[in-house]
Amino acid sequence: MTGYRITHRTTYSYDDSVSDSLGIAHLVPRSLPWQSVASYDVVVTPAPVDLSHDTDYYGNCATYFQVTEPHTRLEIEAVSEVEVSSAVPAESLLHTAWEDARPVASPDVAGAWRAADFALPSAQVEQAEEARDYAASSFDRHRPVGEVVTDLMHRIHADFDYDATATTVTSTVAEVLSNRAGVCQDFAHLTLACLRSHGLAARYVSGYLSTLPVPGKTRVVGADASHAWVAVWLPDLAGLSDGDWLAFDPTNDQWANDRYVTVAWGRDYRDVPPVKGVIFTEATKSTLKVSVDVAPV
Repeated sequence: MTGYRITHRTTYSYDDSVSDSLGIAHLVPRSLPWQSVASYDVVVTPAPVDLSHDTDYYGNCATYFQVTEPHTRLEIEAVSEVEVSSAVPAESLLHTAWEDARPVASPDVAGAWRAADFALPSAQVEQAEEARDYAASSFDRHRPVGEVVTDLMHRIHADFDYDATATTVTSTVAEVLSNRAGVCQDFAHLTLACLRSHGLAARYVSGYLSTLPVPGKTRVVGADASHAWVAVWLPDLAGLSDGDWLAFDPTNDQWANDRYVTVAWGRDYRDVPPVKGVIFTEATKSTLKVSVDVAPV
C-alpha cells in the first residue's frame, strides 16, 4: 500500500462582512477495501458554532458547519492520512458482455438494484443523443465491458483537449462535446453520459491524484488539485456477489491505481463538490483560493 498525507485548504474572501456561513464539505476520504484512512481532521476558521460529520446517501463522509461570527474571510482546511492499494476487478467480471451489465435491463442480477441509480440521467449528466452517438463505436455487440470502457477512455483522451478555459463548473455535456475541450470534471461527465446512454451504470468519483515531480526536481508543495474520474459497475452473473466497480480516468487515460485517493462518489459533481454552502452578507465581490497537497508518506 502507498501512504499519503493530504492537505486541502479552501479560502473565501469577501468585500463586506458575512454574518452567517453554512456549509457542506466532502473532504474526508472514504474507508474502502483498498483504502485505509488512518486519521482526518477538518478545521474551519473562524471557529464554527457547529461542526459535525455524517454519512450521506452514497456512504460518503459529509462535514456540516456553521459560522456565525462576522467575518470577511472563511477558511476550511482538511488534513487526512490514508493508505491506498490498486484495486483491479476479477477478470471474469471484466469479460462480461456489456449487454449483460445493464442493471435496469437485468434487474434480477445480484446488486443491480443498488447500481440502477447510476444508470439514470442526473442533474449534470443528461443522456444526450450526441453522447450516445459518440460512444457507439466502442459498443460492439457482445464486447466485454472492460474492453468497452477502456476503448471509450482511450478515445476521449485522444479526441478532447485539456483546457481549463474552455468550460465552467456548470458546463453541460453537450457543450463539452461541442468544444472538444474541458477539464477532469467535464471528461468525467462526458464519460458518464456515454456509458449511461447505453444502459451501463457509472458513478462520478471525486478525490485526489498524486502527481510526480519533474525528473531532477523536488515536488512542489500545494501544486496538486482535486481530481475526478469514473467507475463503472461490473455485475457478477454467477450471483456470488453484488459485482464490482472498475475505476478509470479518461483525463489521464488509465485505470485508477494506488495514486488515486477516493474521497466521495455520486451521480455527478453536484452530489459531491468539495465545499458548497450559503452565506448571509451584503458583499458584492468574493474570491476563492484552493490549495491541495498530496504528499507521499
